[in-house]
Amino acid sequence: MTAARLPDKPFLRTLTAGIAALAGAITLTACSVAGVTTTTTTTASSSTVAASTLASLTDNAESHATDGDTDYDASDATSITLADGASRSSSSEGVEIDANTVTITAPGTYILKGTLTDGQVVVNSDAEGKVRIVLDGASITNTDGSALVITAADEAVVVLADGSENTLTDGTGYDTSADDAPNAALFSMADLTIGGTGSLTVTGNTNDGISSKDGLVIQGGTITVTAADDGIRGKDYLIIEDGTVTVESGDDGLKSDNETDDTVGYVLIKDGTVTVAAGDDGVHAEGDLAISGGKVTIARSNEGLEGATITIAGGDTDVTASDDGLNASMGTNTDGGQGGGMGDDGSLLTISGGTLLVNSEGDGLDSNGSTVITGGTTVVSGPTNSGNGALDSNGGITITGGTVVGAGASGMAESPGAESTTGWVAVSFSQAIAAGQTISIVSGNTVIASYTAVKETASIVVADPDLTSGQSYDVYVGGTLAGTTVGTYSDSGDISGASKNTTVTAGTALAGGMGGGRGPR
Repeated sequence: MTAARLPDKPFLRTLTAGIAALAGAITLTACSVAGVTTTTTTTASSSTVAASTLASLTDNAESHATDGDTDYDASDATSITLADGASRSSSSEGVEIDANTVTITAPGTYILKGTLTDGQVVVNSDAEGKVRIVLDGASITNTDGSALVITAADEAVVVLADGSENTLTDGTGYDTSADDAPNAALFSMADLTIGGTGSLTVTGNTNDGISSKDGLVIQGGTITVTAADDGIRGKDYLIIEDGTVTVESGDDGLKSDNETDDTVGYVLIKDGTVTVAAGDDGVHAEGDLAISGGKVTIARSNEGLEGATITIAGGDTDVTASDDGLNASMGTNTDGGQGGGMGDDGSLLTISGGTLLVNSEGDGLDSNGSTVITGGTTVVSGPTNSGNGALDSNGGITITGGTVVGAGASGMAESPGAESTTGWVAVSFSQAIAAGQTISIVSGNTVIASYTAVKETASIVVADPDLTSGQSYDVYVGGTLAGTTVGTYSDSGDISGASKNTTVTAGTALAGGMGGGRGPR
């Protein structure tokens, strides 16, 4: 991954609906901004970072998928009945059957029903046009390789028929070492779209569950994937437009890993319900990672969301991570070191809408470049280890909207930078607050924000539109949540029976902070 994006790339139209408000706000400031190089101790101006964020969202290749891709007329389709040693087709045109291998050789719509306990369906079409595979009560197991493999097609579409239950299962330990060798239960060399209203259960016993060497778009259906390695992988891009997607994987859950071209390698979640339990990253993009809607739950991961740029523009996202919750990293930084060092590598983490809950043992929000928050509600229950922080940004944190709570250890705690226009307070407790205790920020008799500690908490940063820089606020411990609640945060609270812990001045960084930035390393 290069340290800088290339200019003048095709617009990623699929993201516009989810970030229209953000893009409009950015456009107002981008026209008069020149580039600014950020360092560990200098925060880039908010308008510069905003302009860079807009560029990061518009330089990606356009999705291949279109509305209507999963529509079909059953009366015009070829019906294929799968059966061990007895598979048959309603037409010989475009279909070849050899023992338990069914090969589709031409564009068209093919409806598959029945069971192969040890066989394979292959798509090998050199002609122009979509090959549409309708799974309507199909179960395919291949002990020697992929269950459904698309070796060649102009474009492939897998439709999950209404009310149908379908399964694809590959073998264990088959050879995947050759270039472009099939390595997933559902494998495609072509652009692949999956949709419909039925269900699909995929088991990848050797490597991935679902994998495309080009783009992969999920438009609907109930898809459950269990994989030894990556769960769902689109090399050029992975887009989830709708559906219910559940992944349990030994390595990354959702992934796009093309790093040879800056216009690809991105992941976009637009809508639907996505649940991931991963052995490594919950969602990994070599390029850009964006969530503009839906409900995304990373139930288990090493790092929850990782990409060169990360944008949360809408939806409800809940991340649990044994290391960093969100990690924006280009892989290299501008001072010549590797990603994760002290230098600003040009990556961006942007939050403009939706809700984001993070429970991390490493850094909560970690950007090896800049962090920009313009909206939404973000609640971070960060590390207890002082070697990490709830908020961590090499290029600085700018908050101009929304609500942010960052709670965790105090040793590496970071405060918002001077460009922030939303009021914020930072509190370092003389004695850590125990899990289950509620911390409230109070002005007179008004509770502005309350947070119930998920784990032991030594420091907390709260940014809220109702806080005013320079004013003093009391911090109480021992109350309860009240009002609108997001996770363990509420926009009000009840301090009956609580005790005043300290008083802080809004806009004052934590002890050891550097101009509202990161403390000593």
